[in-house]
Amino acid sequence: MSAPSGGESLLAPKNLAAFLLVSLIWGGTWLVIRDQISSVPPSWSITWRFIVAALGMFALAKLRGEPLMLGVGGWRWAAALGLFQFTLNFTFVYHAEHYITSGLVAVMFALLVVPNAVLGKFVLGQPIRREFVIGSLIAAIGVAMLFAQEYRATPATLGQVLLGAGLTVGGILSASAANIVQAMEGAKRQPLLTLLAWSMALSVVMNALYGLATQGPPQFDTRPAYVLGTLYLGLAGSVITFPLYYGLVRKVGAGTAAYSSVIVPIVAMALSTLFEGFVWGPLPAAGAAITLVGMVVAMRGRAAPPPRRATPEL
Repeated sequence: MSAPSGGESLLAPKNLAAFLLVSLIWGGTWLVIRDQISSVPPSWSITWRFIVAALGMFALAKLRGEPLMLGVGGWRWAAALGLFQFTLNFTFVYHAEHYITSGLVAVMFALLVVPNAVLGKFVLGQPIRREFVIGSLIAAIGVAMLFAQEYRATPATLGQVLLGAGLTVGGILSASAANIVQAMEGAKRQPLLTLLAWSMALSVVMNALYGLATQGPPQFDTRPAYVLGTLYLGLAGSVITFPLYYGLVRKVGAGTAAYSSVIVPIVAMALSTLFEGFVWGPLPAAGAAITLVGMVVAMRGRAAPPPRRATPEL
């Protein structure tokens, strides 16, 4: 694989190891989120998660010798990342899992590569090839087949299934916006761990204010499963993975880093089968296969980077 827009190859050993670790950890977070929202409103579960994550990220930044304060102009990048990635994205995802299975949400997130590429073209000037468009259309057909199965196999109404799908699309678009923010030159000039720590800290404020406005006073569940799940999502699912993932975004480009969205749903669907009773049959099996094949085709259609030019600021 040729080096993409970030300048390095995904197949470089260090990049590939980070890519696989992120994919495996995130593949397991979807099921934990399902338990989190079973007893505590989503905004408060997200708030507790990112309190843990922000503290862990500040500790990691200190350990790695990064400054604990942002550089010139850093606050706007932290606010943008905190809003798109750690507030809007997670709010949409946590609410979506009220209506559709965690595995299905994860499969839909395989389409993250599509808005990443589209926004990359219009914001960063990265071109898109015909194979990418064809692969994306194939993947969309696969996702449609999975949703047909979801509607047939669950007691949820069509409106609930569509609402779950719509919320997931909101999460995808928010995550894609965050990916593009991270790929822009102003954000790349900030120390990565410091930027992530303050983005998470600001998201705690945003999520808590939204929780107070929509779900009332803070709520917490003292069940061991909830407490351990919060620690897992905050530390493994955030402190370990986000520096690795956004490091990949900076090194190999937003579109290539999103290739993890092909491995994540495989792990998530396997766990959904074991713990959520997701029933496989000809239709969902074909839908999952078509989605992943489409994403592989789309990846092969990623183009070589254009000549370097000034990157627009946020």
